[in-house]
Amino acid sequence: MAAPSTSTPAPASSAFPLAAAAAACFPRASSSTRALALALALAERHRLSEVGGGDRSVAAGRRSFQGLIPAHVLSAGDDAEGASIKREAEERSRRRMLLAAGAAMFLSWPNPAAYAAEAKKGFLPVTDKKDGYSFLYPFGWQEVVVQGQDKVYKDVIEPLESVSVNTIPTSKQDIRELGPPDQVAEALIRKVLAAPTQKTKLIEAKENDVDGRTYYTFEFTAQAPNFTRHALGAIAIANGKFYTLTTGANERRWEKIKDRLHTVVDSFKIEAREVRFNAH
Repeated sequence: MAAPSTSTPAPASSAFPLAAAAAACFPRASSSTRALALALALAERHRLSEVGGGDRSVAAGRRSFQGLIPAHVLSAGDDAEGASIKREAEERSRRRMLLAAGAAMFLSWPNPAAYAAEAKKGFLPVTDKKDGYSFLYPFGWQEVVVQGQDKVYKDVIEPLESVSVNTIPTSKQDIRELGPPDQVAEALIRKVLAAPTQKTKLIEAKENDVDGRTYYTFEFTAQAPNFTRHALGAIAIANGKFYTLTTGANERRWEKIKDRLHTVVDSFKIEAREVRFNAH
């Protein structure tokens, strides 16, 4: 049975190819960050129009971080009343900006109502409408860029604690066309998810049907000379792609974090992508 394989084997020093690659990567700005910056800029523009009011005279060269301050406030100097007015104006500005920032972060999430219903305490949602999948990851993990991977999030203190999603094209229509769960998982672990020098062990592999779609989920360990990674995975075929989600941790922390990792795997969902046609 031919198994999907798109990764170049990791060096022997890596217990898991993604862990070694992710350690050298940098955080990637999300759409939420860009939306937040835009919201702050719009809030500042609106505030300036309010502060200017009917009297738009402003002392030349006198600006603060919050924006333009009315001339009568700036000219107050050390006068206690003027200083109080200035502080009050700045405080109002900060409150407006914080409210705008919070609204922008919430509205920048696709379908926030659905996320509010599905997300669990201690987890954050990820959705990719282009490739048609979504999942949850533990709060505190950071997104990193790893060449060849679609999404990667990891713990900055425990680098073996991570989740990654990879997609590759396929002509298959269903994961069952590749074989039973244990055979597909074994091939994927040996050829893609672990370095050739690591000793791997498939603990469990099973088939799950969720909303009419078949997923294979599995558990395995990859042993390196100085540590062992305990991992979980989920794979499925849809939208002409083979989807793989993998998450795991150092064996020494497995009992402490395994429930969170199971939540990540169980949250992995694939939806049919929207196909749009241009009108002529």
